[in-house]
Amino acid sequence: MGKRERYEPGTFCWVDLATTDPAGAKAFYGELFGWEAEDTVGEEGGPYTMLRLDGDDVAGLYELEAGRREMGIPPHWFSYVSVESADATAARAGELGGQDFGGAQDAAEMGRMAVVQDPTGAVFGLWEARTFAGASRVNDVGCLSLNQLNTHDPQRAAGFYRDLFGWEIQQVVDEPPYWGINNNGWLNGGMMRMPDGADDSPSHWFAYFVSGDLDAAVSRIREFGGTVMVPPMSIPPDGRILVASDPQGAVFALFEGETDE
Repeated sequence: MGKRERYEPGTFCWVDLATTDPAGAKAFYGELFGWEAEDTVGEEGGPYTMLRLDGDDVAGLYELEAGRREMGIPPHWFSYVSVESADATAARAGELGGQDFGGAQDAAEMGRMAVVQDPTGAVFGLWEARTFAGASRVNDVGCLSLNQLNTHDPQRAAGFYRDLFGWEIQQVVDEPPYWGINNNGWLNGGMMRMPDGADDSPSHWFAYFVSGDLDAAVSRIREFGGTVMVPPMSIPPDGRILVASDPQGAVFALFEGETDE
């Protein structure tokens, strides 16, 4: 069981869901993962839901603001990377060709955060922990396992993230090309090129959660209103994955196989 009390800088530490239907999303993921939902107050004073598994914080959820919906932003899972300084890292992202959206801000006493965009268009969060480190449990069934970048320009993205976080990025699969992302010697994520014909889709990060039974998950996703976009497929050396969307349209992935502690 992957219990966590802190995260090394450069490590994915948290994900939350921006959704158009918080009640519906709580019901769907509660059925799929057994998550329990507790409503709290977010950094902007609005509702923020902590999603827990057996008492452990595993993810968050909030309603996608009307203004962002009008901009065409769909429901989505959002990934955060642990940093020593949200201010300094956001500024550095801008120097490296990315974009800093408004600088860092406090999230009450829990930490300090910033939202940035890499040079290929993928948006992600920076998290400077104070009282809240991030997910208190990972790499277990129903928990976050991996964050993957789908990008139109893997070479440019790799250079940006190497310079920003010191990530080690190496190609691990030839066809289709897939890159593993390591932080301080530990697997931290993955990267792949966006497929031909996906020019209208922006580069983006999305999250993998662990499944104990991928075939049973297919049935549950469909039963509770989700869509299986990529059915179960084998990946080397001995895992399986699927890609799905929840009833509101947010895309996520499931992984079945051995995970790190």
